[in-house]
Amino acid sequence: MKISNAFEIGFLGGLGVLAAIMVGQSLTTLASILTYMAAAIFISLGLDPLVRKLEGRGLSRSLSILIVVLSILAIATALLVAVIPTAIEETGVLFSSAPALLQNLSSLPIVETLDSQFNGAISSSIDGVATYLSDSKNWPLMLGGVVQVGLSLVNGLVGFIVIVTLSLYFMASLGRFKKFVYALVPASRRKKFAEIAEEVAASVGRYVSGQATIASINAGLGFIVMSIFGVPYSIVLAFFCFLLALIPLVGAISGASLVTLVALTVNPGTALVVGIYYLVYMQIEAYVISPRVMKRAVSVPGGVVVVAAMAGGALLGIMGALVAIPVAASIILILRQVWMPRQDKL
Repeated sequence: MKISNAFEIGFLGGLGVLAAIMVGQSLTTLASILTYMAAAIFISLGLDPLVRKLEGRGLSRSLSILIVVLSILAIATALLVAVIPTAIEETGVLFSSAPALLQNLSSLPIVETLDSQFNGAISSSIDGVATYLSDSKNWPLMLGGVVQVGLSLVNGLVGFIVIVTLSLYFMASLGRFKKFVYALVPASRRKKFAEIAEEVAASVGRYVSGQATIASINAGLGFIVMSIFGVPYSIVLAFFCFLLALIPLVGAISGASLVTLVALTVNPGTALVVGIYYLVYMQIEAYVISPRVMKRAVSVPGGVVVVAAMAGGALLGIMGALVAIPVAASIILILRQVWMPRQDKL
């Protein structure tokens, strides 16, 4: 086709722009679906060792999957029934008492000293925030509006149902899916490919289950410490610490900072004790708990964890940050098993 005038050039250029926009929107939509699929695959791989243990005792795979899923749902339901009422109550108290907590924060000696150095700017900012929070009409706005919150909850529930459904499907058909993928590889390389794929799947599964174990230990011990020293909203804070601790390295620090900041509203001594606890705990987690839990999984360097978490979070939010770490672990394992040995032979 020969382009003879400027109109045709502009028309074709406009079609190209429209096509690019449509492709971009399609990729944005598919990104959520691919994230759900990745999360479901990692969950199924994380639960597969438990299923295999039950299979080793003579149970069928279907029955083993049913037992594992029902056990996890029963534990999750019991925790939610025990935690949600208190969490809702504490969240409401947290919002209503936020102005008083901020006023207590502004009366701390260190804050008063900094405020005098900055000509009252800090106290003015705290008073402004307290005034804003004291008006209950502003609470929905802080959460993005009532409609937006409702949509977010619905989307989250739909995403959870999709992930659970896909996880059940992947666990049930994991063996057949592996055979199908292996059949796509040439027969001469199929055995090596299957060995590497099995190792990647096992390592990712151990990584997911290990990180969930570490997050549970973090939240459990943190709840005990907060209860002992009277840190308010301990159940809500422990729940947030569990979710944040699923993101290695970055999440534990974020959770510790959040708890220490809330403890500061009680008194500086409590905040100091809680801060020291988390400093000690993070050292124990890094050098004792994590190595023992993750000794059979792929080790991911701290720098890679930070970059992967930031990249995944920027692209796909919290779910992207959680999925990015196992993806990075898989890539590292493939590089170690395939690329590095090949380079050594050159």
